[in-house]
Amino acid sequence: MIALFKKPFAWWSAVTTLVILLTAVTLTAPDAERSAVEKAENITNELSPSVQMQFMRPGQLEAAARKFPVVYVPFGLIEWHGKHLPLGNDALKVHAILVKTAERFGGVVYPPVYFHEGFDRKAIVPVLTELFERLKKTGFRVIIGVSGHNVQGQIDMINQALEPVVADGTVASVGLWEVTLSRGQESGTDHAAKWETSNMMFFYPDLVDMSELGTGPLAPNMKPPDGIGGLDPRVHASAEVGRRNVALATEAIGKKAKQLLESLPKEQRTFGLQGINPKHWWSI
Repeated sequence: MIALFKKPFAWWSAVTTLVILLTAVTLTAPDAERSAVEKAENITNELSPSVQMQFMRPGQLEAAARKFPVVYVPFGLIEWHGKHLPLGNDALKVHAILVKTAERFGGVVYPPVYFHEGFDRKAIVPVLTELFERLKKTGFRVIIGVSGHNVQGQIDMINQALEPVVADGTVASVGLWEVTLSRGQESGTDHAAKWETSNMMFFYPDLVDMSELGTGPLAPNMKPPDGIGGLDPRVHASAEVGRRNVALATEAIGKKAKQLLESLPKEQRTFGLQGINPKHWWSI
């Protein structure tokens, strides 16, 4: 190979290019996962009010939406999550993940929405559509509905409600679970077991009481009296597992938000309202 290059510079350039190409080719999914986590090594469980809509002043909301016109809407319900976790676990965890996403990538987080996939779809879907329409009229170009309740029915309801909102092509949207885009060796979900317990240990350690689980064997497959589905949280859960899961989910959702915004025509990628003031806007 060296004989092909008369000049040292040409040889060195070729070798450097080859090394770069080989490095890119050998990057695997686990490597990408590790890279995402390494970027978020300093992630904390503090949730900034500056990206949470209910805490923002009008000028703050407008400034954030002009910078990155994306709104994240967290969904969950009140549900049994073992004796050791709070009943609002699903909405609490996904809301917190979306706050970390907005802190890093931009955008605004709507307050958690609690509803059950067992609700009459004919009744709840129009209500959700109205919510999404109002967010659209507030000037957001991307609406991401994220459920912490990992059943398909809730995602279906969110996406059904979004369909008429995006029909005119001026807004992009998606409904997903918090780990839909990040699921892997270090990012997953369950029911009150390793993953959900770890998330709560990271974000809300004061709300977790592992002593409630006792020391005996747990009933398998979400059966009474424990109602837990997944790996024994007493063995497998930790705040560190939660932190890494949150880092990966945050990275994936943030990148999806950017992709959705870039998928719109250029003239539809900017804040779609003249201003957050009584002349142009009042409420959602």
